[in-house]
Amino acid sequence: MTLTAHSFALTQLSEEENLFYTTVRQFAEEKIAPLVRSMDDEQQLAPGLVEQLFELGLMGIEIPEELGGAGGSFFDSVLAIEALSTVDPGVAVLVDVHNTLVVNALLCWGTEEQRRKWLPRLAADTAGAYALSEAGSGSDAFALQTRAEAVAGGYRLDGRKLWISGAREAGLFIVFATLDPAAGYKGITAFLVEKGAPGFTVGRKEDKLGIRASSTCELILDGCQVPEANLLGKPGKGYKIAMETLNEGRIGIGAQMLGLAEGAWGHAVRYAKERRQFGKPIAEFQAVQFALAEMATEIEAAKLMVYNAARLKDAGQPFVREAAMTKYFVPGVAERVASQCVEVFGGNGFVRDSPAEKYYRDAKVGAIYEGTSNMQLATIAKQVLGR
Repeated sequence: MTLTAHSFALTQLSEEENLFYTTVRQFAEEKIAPLVRSMDDEQQLAPGLVEQLFELGLMGIEIPEELGGAGGSFFDSVLAIEALSTVDPGVAVLVDVHNTLVVNALLCWGTEEQRRKWLPRLAADTAGAYALSEAGSGSDAFALQTRAEAVAGGYRLDGRKLWISGAREAGLFIVFATLDPAAGYKGITAFLVEKGAPGFTVGRKEDKLGIRASSTCELILDGCQVPEANLLGKPGKGYKIAMETLNEGRIGIGAQMLGLAEGAWGHAVRYAKERRQFGKPIAEFQAVQFALAEMATEIEAAKLMVYNAARLKDAGQPFVREAAMTKYFVPGVAERVASQCVEVFGGNGFVRDSPAEKYYRDAKVGAIYEGTSNMQLATIAKQVLGR
């Protein structure tokens, strides 16, 4: 059987899931692929692309149909992220954060009024972003310095957030701040902050190694006024909201890195069949065959981990351990596959005229954001040791 980029474990999908994946993959290859190089160079999404993501229904996958969404599953979100990432992980991260973090947080923690106000907009035209990290709180996410103060009619937020994915595109932000620093993590509270709120500014955009189409910016909160109705959950419950949503988000990052690996592998196979040395395609050399076979095997293992974690989440079963394992393992697969893709391309893989070097750059962030690899190992150790 000839290996193709579609040969990995799709038999695990139902007919509807397979059709959904194929539809998103076709959209990515037809509409996004021609824009990848220019978006990477210009460090921004192409005009109109976000609107196309909304039109295709990719920004409201789990939002109930009565609120304007598709009424799909978490697994559907994972499939969409995987399919988009085969072409451009920088586009996929916007869909990932929007669905797995922002929409899920509102579904789980929002009031009825908040869900009815925001979910139709998140499904139709408003991208969401998730603002937890700060300069002094990366892996130690809850050493945050952003402060919230109760005032007449709501809250006042002061502080800065860093490395916020999709900040330029987003219209709604889930912002974490502490009401009572003395209470430690029990003082952390989540707020819904609209772009354009008084005292809220999207600041400097980072110049990144990879996923350059996705904006990553600081947020400046200078006396930002947030109405009481925009409190997400109860005061002091921000820690719980963040932990639960990030557990889901880590599966999304696994899907992003899985799609990246599949995309890089597909390009490596095609190039190996086309590139001739010593009178024949390099795909006929055993060393290249073995490299492609090893890449395919790692991708298959990664896919099973991602799919298993997502299925557990949808089934209401415990999945924290599996999510952490996925977040730890799959970015490593993506890095190795992307690196090997560069080597299959040889000198052509080291220049920007080929797709190999971009996959290689994009892969690195998978081991960093939404919980570093070391933090995942710490979580896994606690889970397996019962601590």
